[in-house]
Amino acid sequence: MEQALTPAATAAASWSGPPIVVVGIGADGWDGLGRAAREAIAGCTVLFGAQRQLDLVPVDSVVERVTWPSPLVPALPGLFDRYSGARVGVLASGDPMFYGIGVTLARLFGAQALWVLPQPSSASLACARLGWALAEVPVVSAVGRPVRAVLPELVDRRRVLVLSADEHTPGRIVELLCGNGFGASTVTVLAQLGGPDEQIRAAAARSWDLPAGDPLNIVAIECVEDAEVPRATRIPGLPDELFGGDGQLTKSEVRALTLAALAPAPGELLWDVGGGSGSIAIEWCRTHPGCRAVSFERVEHRRRQIADNAAALGVPQVVVRGEVRLEVESAESTPPDAIFVGGGVTQDGLLETCWSQLRHGGRLVANAVTAESEALLLTWAKAHGGELRKFQIYRAEPLGTFTAWRPQLPVAQWSVRKA
Repeated sequence: MEQALTPAATAAASWSGPPIVVVGIGADGWDGLGRAAREAIAGCTVLFGAQRQLDLVPVDSVVERVTWPSPLVPALPGLFDRYSGARVGVLASGDPMFYGIGVTLARLFGAQALWVLPQPSSASLACARLGWALAEVPVVSAVGRPVRAVLPELVDRRRVLVLSADEHTPGRIVELLCGNGFGASTVTVLAQLGGPDEQIRAAAARSWDLPAGDPLNIVAIECVEDAEVPRATRIPGLPDELFGGDGQLTKSEVRALTLAALAPAPGELLWDVGGGSGSIAIEWCRTHPGCRAVSFERVEHRRRQIADNAAALGVPQVVVRGEVRLEVESAESTPPDAIFVGGGVTQDGLLETCWSQLRHGGRLVANAVTAESEALLLTWAKAHGGELRKFQIYRAEPLGTFTAWRPQLPVAQWSVRKA
């Protein structure tokens, strides 16, 4: 239920009435609520929620009930404005602050406008049933998001929870596991947790033949990786063969060194200039689910391959645009936290454009393989400081019946923080 708000919507929203009561309700319905939650709902003059949630509340408890409109987020400011004089209640599934409507409302109106009364989340209930340590289990939401976002979390012997959008999500997860080398994983679907119709079903992904069940479910995955599949963790330096394209690629060793210099942190935004196959933007986003990236690439077929690679590696949040000097005006208004320049360093005005768009305190990393681009980095380093490094990578290759070290092109790198 949690959804992103545009800056305009956030700026326009305000709430001056009594605190909005946000109550989590589980599959056990009204009987599962405590006294405080029941009294809070009974004190409301209007109650918002999904129809299935509203149906759980006795008919004489609230004067007026309003089902959520669709699409929801754009309608929220106007909806609440119409009831600004009322005592408003909102129903949510389980914990409203766990991928729930409470998060959206807090962003819209501020925490001071809310009175949140949570119930156990579906993740808490699932871990209670399975005997898993909740603090050690990553949770991925497939509600309003691509199921492929689970891919960066898949690691041999790891446990993962996925919040389902509907009854078809488990089947899509099974297809994803089988298509990405995790067909031996155990998949457990836990439906209507905490309610009288609770159901738990489990099977191996590659032998899955269970029909679609209840739409209110959460999926638990016990990951088992096929031995022949290239290992793909969140640590930068993925195998080169995981990226499709025409060979325009920052190789894995240099990619790992480049990501180390870029130093991604949760929630940060990267501009990847001269994206090629999108490997830097993709690995940036794989380091944490909150990381975002815009990949600028002037060649059309490479823009398509960046989007394909981002989807295949589970980071659909990578935005793909054209040449940075032409696209900069229409790019996201938020200044990037970091910029990587991997191609086109010597193009007139490119470094100037990147430098002007980088936020103060942000990092810029540029790689160069030609003498001309290396000379330009030396000039910029003299003007702005930073660090210069040069890498030479060798890979072992057959030479007849022997093995020889084959050198890759040396890469000069300039990394700097904007004062």
